[in-house]
Amino acid sequence: MDLAKTVGENLKAARKAKGITQKQIAAELHKYQSDYSDYETGKVQLDYEKIVYLCKRFDISPDDLFDFH
Repeated sequence: MDLAKTVGENLKAARKAKGITQKQIAAELHKYQSDYSDYETGKVQLDYEKIVYLCKRFDISPDDLFDFH
């Protein structure tokens, strides 16, 4: 499995664990829901600022996001 897909799956799990919809988090990032969905499917990679924001927002570490355990 490639890293973008791993990150996307972990991002999706963290978002769902917090009970947040894609539409809600997309609005926070000033994105369309479809654009945010591309992060969770691994079609588009996150930039550093979004990684930091989403880790804080979902209360996870970058290690959790990138599956570095």
